[in-house]
Amino acid sequence: MFPLRDDNPHFLTPVVTYALIAANVLAWALLQGFGTEPALSRSVCELGLTPGELLQTAVAGARVPVSETAVCIVTDMPSWFTPLTSMFMHGSWMHLIGNMWFLWIFGNNVEDAMGHFRFVLFYLLCGISAAALQTALDPNSVIPMVGASGAIGGVMGAYVLMYPRVHVHLFVFLGFYATTFAVPAYFMLGYWFLVQLVSGSIAIGAQGGGVAFWAHVGGFVAGALLSLVFRNREMLARHPYYGWKQQAAPTQKWGRVQR
Repeated sequence: MFPLRDDNPHFLTPVVTYALIAANVLAWALLQGFGTEPALSRSVCELGLTPGELLQTAVAGARVPVSETAVCIVTDMPSWFTPLTSMFMHGSWMHLIGNMWFLWIFGNNVEDAMGHFRFVLFYLLCGISAAALQTALDPNSVIPMVGASGAIGGVMGAYVLMYPRVHVHLFVFLGFYATTFAVPAYFMLGYWFLVQLVSGSIAIGAQGGGVAFWAHVGGFVAGALLSLVFRNREMLARHPYYGWKQQAAPTQKWGRVQR
């Protein structure tokens, strides 16, 4: 299921959402060379989060292949900045595009309910929380972790708590059959969370690279909980579909409605 759009108007121009997307794209271009080598491997090794290196549980000097021609070398100097920098790094074009698309769909309404400054802090805390859970559950890993999906998982956790009934339009491709339909946000995002939870449970103890499912879970749960603190009730109340009770349609007194 791939989200196409939601039926949720927003009232503020989502400048932080735009800025976060721009920051990720710029990092992909300037630090990761649009996914070309050696820039991609160097950025993953130096700016990605390696749990075993951060916690000093891995053997210094361990060599970790990240491509056919490049390896990361675990050092005895933990890079404390990597929980932050790793959420702006990506592993491929599809990794970047998928993450930015989800941020585009769901970020504007969460920013709308929090305000710009609160949303920046919320987003970063979700990303750090996501990295913390993945690190806690795999503290000896020497595989670098990159991607914004933990932070964006937090955005989705906040979204489903604030706008559970909003319809999300999905594209579904089943090999020989493709269609579009709309479902409530709690169904689409609840399904996404369940997939991460089950996949993460299956992947516990697995060796090698892959998807950091527990980062997704940690981000989602953190986002849902943090939204209770960061949301602005007056700003949230402007939305016609917040909470479980459908509200009246927005009026012009709230300002210009953007879709």
